[in-house]
Amino acid sequence: MNRMLRLPLPALAAVLALTACSGPSDGGGETEGTTLTFASSYSEDHPHTRCGIDLVAERVAEADVDLTVDTFPNSQLGSNTETFSSVMSGDIDMDVQGSAALGSAYSPIGVFDAAYAFDDVDHMFSFFDSPAADTMKEGFTEVTDARILDLWYFGERHFTANEPIREPGDLEGLRMRFPDSPIYLANAEALGASPTAVAFEEVYMALQQGIVDGQENPIATIAADDFDEVQSHISLSGHQIGSQMIVVSGATWDGLTEEQQAALQEAVSSVREDNRACIEEAEAETLAEWEDTGAMEVVDDVDVEAFRTRVREYFGENLEGEELELYQSFQDAR
Repeated sequence: MNRMLRLPLPALAAVLALTACSGPSDGGGETEGTTLTFASSYSEDHPHTRCGIDLVAERVAEADVDLTVDTFPNSQLGSNTETFSSVMSGDIDMDVQGSAALGSAYSPIGVFDAAYAFDDVDHMFSFFDSPAADTMKEGFTEVTDARILDLWYFGERHFTANEPIREPGDLEGLRMRFPDSPIYLANAEALGASPTAVAFEEVYMALQQGIVDGQENPIATIAADDFDEVQSHISLSGHQIGSQMIVVSGATWDGLTEEQQAALQEAVSSVREDNRACIEEAEAETLAEWEDTGAMEVVDDVDVEAFRTRVREYFGENLEGEELELYQSFQDAR
C-alpha cells in the first residue's frame, strides 16, 4: 500500500542544499553543471512518475547540456499544497501541479479544472497550444514569476463511493471529498455534491475511517493510491478532463543557458504524448482488472449528459470576469 512519504525539515534542507544549482568551477573553464529539483506528490508507480517525470530526467541527461534533473516523488519535498509556493520562492526548481493549485496564486488558470470544461483530451490540448492560451500563460508568469513549460493529461476524473452514482441526485447525502480550492468546491456545487475538503495525502485514511463517503480522481490515481481497497464502486462520470501543468521557477529558468532552456523545454514537451499513452493504457488495464476481479464495481451507465447540462448552466451563471472569459474560450476552441 502506497503511503506518502515526507522528509523532516532538516533533511529537506540538506536535500535542497545538495541539489542546488552549481556555478562555474575555478579550474580549466569547466563547469560542474546544474542540478534541478523536480517535486511531485505521486507515487513511484504512477504514470506521471514513471512515464513523465522520470522520462524528463532521462531526456535532459541525454541532451548532454550540463543539466541534471533530480526527481522527488511521494511528496518528499512537501505536500501537494506546499510545493508550488516553494517553486515561486525558488526553493524548489520544478513542480507538476493541477491548475486548481496554481489558481491559488493566479485565479483564472484554475478554470482549467472546471467540470466539463473540455469535451476530451484533444480539445484540451488544442486550446492549450493555441494563441488563445497565451494571455493566460503570460498572466500566470507575470503574477507568479514561474513559467508553464507544458500541460500533461492526468486522466478523466470519476466518482468512487460504496454505492453507484449515476445521476446528480445520487450525490445527495454523500460526503464527497474534493480538493480544498475554489474551483473544485465550485465543481462540487455544480455537480450537486456536498464537498468535504481533505488533503490529498489524507484521502485514504478519510475513506477508511468513514470521514468521507467518496471521492473523485482519475483511475490511475485511484489505483496508485489504493483507494479501491476502501471503496466498492467507481462511477464513470468523466466529469473532468484532468490536467497537470509542469512549472519551473522563474529564477531557475533565467539561470539556465539558452541551450539548457531548450533541452528542458524539449524534454518536458516531448514527454506529453508518451505520458498520455501511459495514462490511457493504465486506465484500460486497471478497469479490466477491477471488472475481472470484482475489486471494484465499474458503473458505466452514468447519465453524463445530466451532469454536463447542470454544470455548464452553473458556470455560465456563476463565473465572471477573466474566469468566465477563459471558460468561454474553451468552448470556442472545440
